[in-house]
Amino acid sequence: MSSLARFWTRSYAPDYVGFALLAVAYLIIVLLVDPFHRLFFINDLAISFPYAEVEQVSVTFNVIYAAAVPLVIVILTNTLTRASRHKHHVTILGLAIALVLTSFLTDTIKNAVGRTRPDLVARCKPAPGTPANTLVSIDVCTETRHHVLHDGWRSFPSGHSSFSFAGLGYLSLFLAGQVRLFVIGGGGRRRDTSGNGNGNSNANEGAHGRVGVREDEDDSRDAVFMRGDLARALLCLAPLLGAAMIAISRCQDYRHDVYDVCTGALLGWVIAYWSYRRYWPKLSSWRSDEPYPGPPGNGDLGPLYGQLRDEEEGRGNVSVELDPLTA
Repeated sequence: MSSLARFWTRSYAPDYVGFALLAVAYLIIVLLVDPFHRLFFINDLAISFPYAEVEQVSVTFNVIYAAAVPLVIVILTNTLTRASRHKHHVTILGLAIALVLTSFLTDTIKNAVGRTRPDLVARCKPAPGTPANTLVSIDVCTETRHHVLHDGWRSFPSGHSSFSFAGLGYLSLFLAGQVRLFVIGGGGRRRDTSGNGNGNSNANEGAHGRVGVREDEDDSRDAVFMRGDLARALLCLAPLLGAAMIAISRCQDYRHDVYDVCTGALLGWVIAYWSYRRYWPKLSSWRSDEPYPGPPGNGDLGPLYGQLRDEEEGRGNVSVELDPLTA
C-alpha cells in the first residue's frame, strides 16, 4: 500500500476533502447560479406581502447564532471536561460538516425548485401595464438589484431554518450525549469488555486521542436517574428553541411560509443527526459522552474501534454481571 493510500485510510483526510468539495460547490452555487424562475400572477395575494428591507435575523446573525455560538459552547464544554484532542477534533468536524452540507443541499434545492417568496411582487416591481390575470415571467420586473430580484425565487426550503437547525440541532445532540440524557439502566453492573477487568477507566492513547471506558458501577447508578432529569432535558432543548425562533422569524419577515420553514427545519435536523452519528454513539449508549475511536494509526483496527459499535447495536460478546441481591 502506498504512503498516500495509507494516509487516506488512517486519517480523516476523506472527511476534509469532502468538506472542501462541499464548500467550493456551495460557493459556486451562491455566486454563479440563478434560480429557476416560475411564472406568476402579479395579483396573486400569496406573493403580494411587503418586502422587509431589514430582517429580524440577518444572514450574518444567523451564522453567529447557528455556527459561532454552538462552536464556542462545544469547545468550552470539552475544555471544562478536559476532553481529549480527538474529542475536540470530531466535535468540531461534525458540526462543520453538518453546516456546510446543509447549506449546499438547501441552495441546490432552492435553485432547482424556484418557488416564489411571499414578497415576490414587491421585489419584482412589475412594469406599468402588466396584465393582472395572465401568467408573466421575470421579464416584467423592473427591480435592478440582481440578488434582491432573483432571490425572490428561492423560497423553498428556508435557508435560515435549515442552517439554524443544523447548527443548533447538532449542539442539542452534543449536549444530550454529554449529560447522557437518554441513558437508562437498572441495578446491574456491566463487565468491562475492554480487557481491563478492574472496572476502572481504561484510557487508550493513540494518534487520534483517548478512548476511555468509565467505571461501570458509576454508569449503572447514574443511568437510573438521568432520564427523569428535567433540568438536563431543558438544557438540551434550549438550542432547538433558539433554532425554532429563528425559523419563525422568516415567516414574520414574509420571506417564507410555514411549509418552507418546516421543510428547512426538518432538512437541517436530519443532516445534523446524520453528521453527529458519524462520530458519536447513539444517545442511549452507555458511552454517549465519548466519540467513536478515530481511524487506526497502524493499519489494523484500533482498540475498541468495532467493539463500541457492536455493543451499541446489541452484537458481539457483551456480558452482563448482576450484583448480588441484598436483603
